[in-house]
Amino acid sequence: MKKKIVISLIFFVAVLPSLIISQQKDSKSSFTIVRVKYSGGGDWYIDQSSLPNLLKFIKENTNIDAASKELRVEISDEALFSYPYIYITGHGNIRFSEEEVKRLRKYLIGGGFLHADDCYGMDKSFRREMKRIFPDKEFVELPFSHGIYHCMFEFRSGLPKVHEHDGGPPHGYALFHNGRMIVFYSFNTDLGDGWEDFEVHKDPQEKRIDALKMGSNIIFWALTH
Repeated sequence: MKKKIVISLIFFVAVLPSLIISQQKDSKSSFTIVRVKYSGGGDWYIDQSSLPNLLKFIKENTNIDAASKELRVEISDEALFSYPYIYITGHGNIRFSEEEVKRLRKYLIGGGFLHADDCYGMDKSFRREMKRIFPDKEFVELPFSHGIYHCMFEFRSGLPKVHEHDGGPPHGYALFHNGRMIVFYSFNTDLGDGWEDFEVHKDPQEKRIDALKMGSNIIFWALTH
């Protein structure tokens, strides 16, 4: 049975530090996902239908008032600090400038949250860039008992497996600051592909629904912790 969580965006903003000032959106109370545009040659724009589908699923299956469209920002944009949740994906190389490193660090320790979803190929460069941002932090793999896997929809075995890639199980990694998760990194699963329109990858409906549910969990966890 689907869980329906009663949430208001007012609560989200109230529990976030003052760095997260407001949310630019297509209605006065809606939540949206912000896709990060980055340099380095990686395809930051991949999975065109993924985020609109995830937002639609959230709006229809939870009490989160989600917008219909994603937004896209560069780390250098002042608008970055207006959003509590940002998303990064791709196959290839990610590279941040020195200024972007400073701004992303400020954003994350000030209350923001980053979900990084490896679309097969960005692991090495993403880890390198996160080490530049937080040289004193290490990714930790979350146990299956962690709340992110149970807060809205139940995932007893952690992340669902969407695409095989190199085989093996999916992994959910995180970075923490003062006990708060600031980065969630979904690896070897490809949630974004699972969010896409059926015609793109023709994944079974069960896999697509699991991917959408897990995406909802990540957003819920980010906005309430």
